[in-house]
Amino acid sequence: MAELVYPPVIGFARTMFKVQGLRFDIRGTENVPREGGALLVSNHVGYLDFVFCGLTTLPAKRLVRFMAKESVFRHKVSGPLMRAMKHIPVDRSDGMHAYAHALEALRRGEIIGVFPEATISESFTLKSFKSGAARLAMEAGVPLLPMALWGSQRLWTKGRPRSLGRTRFPISLRIGEQMRPHTDEKAGALTRRLRLRVQELLEDAQRSYPGRPAGPDDRWWLPSHLGGTAPTPEAAAERDRERQAAR
Repeated sequence: MAELVYPPVIGFARTMFKVQGLRFDIRGTENVPREGGALLVSNHVGYLDFVFCGLTTLPAKRLVRFMAKESVFRHKVSGPLMRAMKHIPVDRSDGMHAYAHALEALRRGEIIGVFPEATISESFTLKSFKSGAARLAMEAGVPLLPMALWGSQRLWTKGRPRSLGRTRFPISLRIGEQMRPHTDEKAGALTRRLRLRVQELLEDAQRSYPGRPAGPDDRWWLPSHLGGTAPTPEAAAERDRERQAAR
């Protein structure tokens, strides 16, 4: 079936990125399969991560169907677009429908994108990974594509004002080699191995990142272990617990 919405949306996004002056450093696109199903797994630091992650598969002429929270699909603007691009809504109170939808798409040969941390990491470090990605890949018999991105938090992230003008911010993305389970490997072990690989890719993106703080008051987007003023992982986890308790 022809893709009537996805390609124009990509074209619009690329135009907006040029207007903003964004600079991309993307490495590892040769690891994206040219055909067949795969599960793209990334860290999550900003609201636009799915847009940037989707750029990594374009050299292979592939589109990514992302799993995203259901509220995005209820929005009057984003909802129709998300459905037309065949992304997958996730009801966090009952994720089995989304799991079945993603499993069917993987078996059909699609690339599915997931953020196994489930929510944006306010510390900009890796949170724990949920095992759903590993279980999906194992059941569908498809490879995992580990990846990491860095710099997107400077545009729009949780608890910060958006910065969507002409920012000229660098955005770095790294795609690792495909991963498959070892013989008799369980989902938990594969999840731990996957998280370790994403951590390695993230550290590579951070080491080579060309952007620097504009001054002493512009260190909010750096994690504490890199000299920034972002919340520590412990403080960020406490914020998450407080939000959950307030719901």
